[in-house]
Amino acid sequence: MSRTTGTQTADPCPRCRTEAFRPGTPTPAAGRYTAVAYTCAPCAHTWSRPIDDDLEPLDTVRVDLPDTTLYGTAWQVEPDRVQVRGSGGAWLRWVERWRVIVY
Repeated sequence: MSRTTGTQTADPCPRCRTEAFRPGTPTPAAGRYTAVAYTCAPCAHTWSRPIDDDLEPLDTVRVDLPDTTLYGTAWQVEPDRVQVRGSGGAWLRWVERWRVIVY
């Protein structure tokens, strides 16, 4: 389970359970991104998560950006990007689809 630490999200490593912010890297297959790869610095374990292909408008989502983690609602969904709306309409932002996780 993820938790927020300051402006970043800490996800535990599946092997050593160390929690740390890990920026993901999209992995392409057949010309489009299909998964996001992660690496644990302490134990060097690597793993991936599939990119959600059943994302729909009004889903609650988490967006992992290089400098922050946002939580909001998928407002518009396109094949390569998603418009995410913050709580109460506080902000509206387009992000790459591979950065979005259904929460």
